[in-house]
Amino acid sequence: MIALLILSIGVFGYMFYVLVRPEKF
Repeated sequence: MIALLILSIGVFGYMFYVLVRPEKF
């Protein structure tokens, strides 16, 4: 499922962004 793959990438990307820039969160 393409939609599921895109959703997974989006979630992991958001988590990675939060971990890299905790001050923004």
